[in-house]
Amino acid sequence: MKGIQDTSNETYRKLMGNGLKYVIPKFQRDYSWESEHWDDLWQDIQLVLENEENEHYMGYLVLQTTDNKNYTVIDGQQRLTTLTILILAVLKRLNDFVIQGTEVENNEIRINTYRNNYIGSLNTITLISDNKLKLNRNSDDYYRNYMVLLKELPLRNTNTSEKNMRSCFEWFYKKLKQYSTGEEIANFLETIVDKLFFTVITVTDQINAFKVFETLNARGVQLSSSDLLKNYLFSVIDESNPHHTEIEELEKLWSRIIGKLGNKKFEDYLRYYWNSKNKTVRKNQLFKVIKNNINSKKDTFELIRDLEESTDIYIAIQDPGSEIWSDKPEIIKSLKELKLFQIKQTNSLLMSAYKNLDINSFTKLVKTCSVISFRYNIIGGLNPNEQEDVYNKIANSISTNKSVSLTDFQTVYVSDINFENDFKTKQFKRTSKNHKIVKYIYSKIEKHIFNNDINSESDNYTIEHILPESADENWGDFNNEQVNRSIYRLGNLALIENKLNLEAGTKTYIDKKEIFKKSNCHSTNSIPEEYNDWNENKVSARQRELAKLAKSIWRIQELN
Repeated sequence: MKGIQDTSNETYRKLMGNGLKYVIPKFQRDYSWESEHWDDLWQDIQLVLENEENEHYMGYLVLQTTDNKNYTVIDGQQRLTTLTILILAVLKRLNDFVIQGTEVENNEIRINTYRNNYIGSLNTITLISDNKLKLNRNSDDYYRNYMVLLKELPLRNTNTSEKNMRSCFEWFYKKLKQYSTGEEIANFLETIVDKLFFTVITVTDQINAFKVFETLNARGVQLSSSDLLKNYLFSVIDESNPHHTEIEELEKLWSRIIGKLGNKKFEDYLRYYWNSKNKTVRKNQLFKVIKNNINSKKDTFELIRDLEESTDIYIAIQDPGSEIWSDKPEIIKSLKELKLFQIKQTNSLLMSAYKNLDINSFTKLVKTCSVISFRYNIIGGLNPNEQEDVYNKIANSISTNKSVSLTDFQTVYVSDINFENDFKTKQFKRTSKNHKIVKYIYSKIEKHIFNNDINSESDNYTIEHILPESADENWGDFNNEQVNRSIYRLGNLALIENKLNLEAGTKTYIDKKEIFKKSNCHSTNSIPEEYNDWNENKVSARQRELAKLAKSIWRIQELN
């Protein structure tokens, strides 16, 4: 793999030996593992202990070094920190035996040996430890001054990272109480340090580290690429500001961004933000492009401040219920449709539009995106990457010109003839998303054609399969092939009240006609009048009529 200095498989014993030291960058994310992660590791360890032939693979460890002695941990800090805390819990348990007067000399030898091998040497006079692992700025003082010295761990006035480390230590310490002698503890530790192993990838700089991240991510290995970017941005400030006041301000802004985003991925947000005002960049090139553009303190603060300010609109365009839209029903309606369609290609465009257009132009643009998405994505099933490229170009244009023309969307607006042809044959297999979309389609038809306002989100309505999903060759005028071709076609589906859907069940079409007549949905209660019987030709005929209606409902006049 290009950019890699070395790749090797290493046991935990070898990883921590030979005077090697590891530093977690001070602005990398805090320790965040919780009981579910500790329990997963513990269960894996138990499998190793059950059979001496078993080993456990701990995954990739990405390190950066210039001298092959001191390493910066680019990825893997959660696992390294957890194993170190487990070793400290082992030392605490061995110290229990010393206090009890059990095999004092042997257990003291074990404590000193394991401390030197896996934690670091401790000066017995100053009680200063030369640690093998240095944690980040929010964790290292607590780790060095309390955990390494096996002191009582304070709980008050501690940050989240410190609380997590304390809980981790107590969790493993409790588990280790199942071992009643120092020899048992020693057997436990000697086994796992040789049976837990990592694939260690060593690089010489952060750019190469990011290339490694992207390659691993492509293989399905989830790595914290946002940490890499964060470390780079903070390093730009740190190099020019020895007093750290600006570092603290940057940390505050960064924390606000992460806090606002919640469970939304920062990497996704960053890409949409960047593409809203710059030439389109794919995920695997994002770090490199930003690094080339952000190389001063001024650049860094401008980026972070704008990112923080833009977070609210990024979240709002994905949340029709946001307070931002409280008095804007047309925007709420269109954003609900985009959310229903699960469209993300519009994110960069809508971020740029909200910042640079007046509210009327923004409202019209959101509605345009909804109609295009229905034609292009839901009915057409066309390539979303090409669509996103067009949207991003328009986003850049809006950022520059503070205006937009609907003709810019022409290339992604599916023509009437293609839209009608796609609609004629469209099927919707049974999924939760498709069920909601079909309800939406028929509620739009009810509203636009019959002026019947039915809420597609209402639980009072559902979708009826006229030819039932469980139909056999005895149901109506269908053979097996025709059944398979027809069941999920839009022409075979109808919007109906739940109670009538239950009543219809798998009844014959003759019986269902009487039930359909009772429905408040005009597109459904008109079926018996229009179709005396039901077969594949009737399904096609109904869908052709629906396709003609769809052209006038999902339409942008300026683009026709």
